[in-house]
Amino acid sequence: MNIIELRNINKIYGSGNNQVHVLKDINLDIESGDFVAIIGQSGSGKSTLMNILGCLDTASSGDYKIAGEDLAGMSPDDLATLRSKYLGFIFQRYNLLATLNAEENVELPAIYSGLKSQERKERADQILSNLELGNRIDHFPSELSGGQQQRVSIARALMNGGEIILADEPTGALDSKSGLNVMAILQQLNDQGHTIILVTHDQNIANYANRIIEIKDGAIISDIRKAPNKNKKEEFPPKDNSRNTFAYLKDQFFEAFRMSIQAIKTHKLRSGLTMLGIIIGIASVVSVVALGKGSQEKILEDINSLGTNTIVVMPGKGFGDRNSSKYKTLTVNDAELLARQSYVDSTTPAVRTSGTLTRENISVTGQLNGVGDQYFDVTGLKPEAGRFFNKEDVKSGSAVVVIDQNTKEKLFPNTTDILGKTIIFNRQPLKIIGISQKQNASFGTTDTLTMWSPYTAVMNRITGDRNISSITVKVKDNVSMTAAEKNVIRFLTAKHGKEDFFTVNTDSIRQTIESTTNTMRLLISCIALISLVVGGIGVMNIMLVSVTERTREIGIRMAVGARRNSVLQQFLIEAVLICLIGGFIGVLFVFGIGFLFSMFVQAFTMSYSATSVILAISCSTLIGVIFGYIPARNASLLNPVDALCD
Repeated sequence: MNIIELRNINKIYGSGNNQVHVLKDINLDIESGDFVAIIGQSGSGKSTLMNILGCLDTASSGDYKIAGEDLAGMSPDDLATLRSKYLGFIFQRYNLLATLNAEENVELPAIYSGLKSQERKERADQILSNLELGNRIDHFPSELSGGQQQRVSIARALMNGGEIILADEPTGALDSKSGLNVMAILQQLNDQGHTIILVTHDQNIANYANRIIEIKDGAIISDIRKAPNKNKKEEFPPKDNSRNTFAYLKDQFFEAFRMSIQAIKTHKLRSGLTMLGIIIGIASVVSVVALGKGSQEKILEDINSLGTNTIVVMPGKGFGDRNSSKYKTLTVNDAELLARQSYVDSTTPAVRTSGTLTRENISVTGQLNGVGDQYFDVTGLKPEAGRFFNKEDVKSGSAVVVIDQNTKEKLFPNTTDILGKTIIFNRQPLKIIGISQKQNASFGTTDTLTMWSPYTAVMNRITGDRNISSITVKVKDNVSMTAAEKNVIRFLTAKHGKEDFFTVNTDSIRQTIESTTNTMRLLISCIALISLVVGGIGVMNIMLVSVTERTREIGIRMAVGARRNSVLQQFLIEAVLICLIGGFIGVLFVFGIGFLFSMFVQAFTMSYSATSVILAISCSTLIGVIFGYIPARNASLLNPVDALCD
């Protein structure tokens, strides 16, 4: 039975006046199990005929059948399946993949045919052992002689059965002894029932065949049978086709993944340079988000130091009002009445005055704040030593004082135990009962000397004034800050008969700062995102170059049965892996930046967000898919014969 049937095959390259008619009405039948040699001079069309026989190229017109299957209208993937089922190739230049060892090169056709990993490994090892290469299975092509490389090529051709073995000048690159060994192997394979189609220009090599076909100027000029075909089959058993099953697709994915990692490891410098753009982009985005979040948290922490859920009432028309000092309308009574309102948790009246602070021979200027006992709880201020004054101290107007760290350092530079000592403020003695922890300086100068005493003591003993500087209103947790602020304004306006005060809502400040920092962070993140896009374009460019560099590899993979989708998958996974690895390195790089940042900057720390890290990694993956698709698609659309001839 004929395994190959050609009818009126023509092949024309070019168009119009540039047409070249390479094959002209070729009619040819080849029996299964035969050994056929196709000879001809260079330019005769024998290589083109071989490419059409091997389904690496398609005819311009005519009919072609393999094992009764008509190739007319077959898609590139269908032709790839046909090559995998019936055809094995032996090339003049071996066409082994340099990045794979002998065993892996031989396994390649079985990967694309869907043979399980263990089965194909055992089969590859067995075939190599039969060809006396059992001790060379882990050697790379560069570590093998020309004859050994050709035997690996033969083993690869036999991996899926090799019903038809197409040998294109198989001895052309070998010395005479290696050439004789290869021909002996081909004869042995023919004796085992394999159909051998040999293309050569050497008559001595052609004489090994049972049948010699000579082609000249694209036409068959002679067809001589030298010996009968003893291996002819009457029928071809159907080939098992395990493609398109879930197990096959899963295996293909993992093999593409493995080969992608192998390609990245083989081209470390190129892969590293490709990743660099992604690393910089990811690091920029995550760093900006971390810096923005860290600074925002610091600012909000500073706002919280002013008091959470608080509204500060001050005299005047607002900040910057030069006449605010003339307003003497806020009183302790205002604070007491506000404290009775249902939406208020507590109120703290405050009196502020500056004056001369004296101890022994030291005289400095400081600021004394007269506040209530709840002031420290409202503002979140904590004692470092001693205690804060209580309700009894306020009620009795005790001459006690709590000082800050700056005051301690100025007045007691060499003394540690200062609790119970007396200082003089504007000629009035005050007993130190506590020292506060260091305050946040974001809203004021760091060298101000600040003290706190009961407002009753400040008003009665120092200022003699009945008016207060401000009222801090702490709103209950379940009450809207906006509604509470409106009620405070309404209440005091009704009491005073006019609005001779203004309010500062810490929640409004918080919201404004959050909104501003979020906007700035978004803006800077968008700028940083540009570097990610630039990195993505770099990935695309490098992958396009990679496709050009690896055109022959693509052709080899297609020749041994790789579908277009398999090639697309491999190159796409490679691009995604490069971006993903670059993304992880970028994130690790950011943590390194954060560590260095914390060593040199004490004001605030970078605050990492799990969301930003996940988004960064997702973004790098998406860039790999988007910018890797075009090169991967270009690779998958290459014509096998064009890729092999590149």
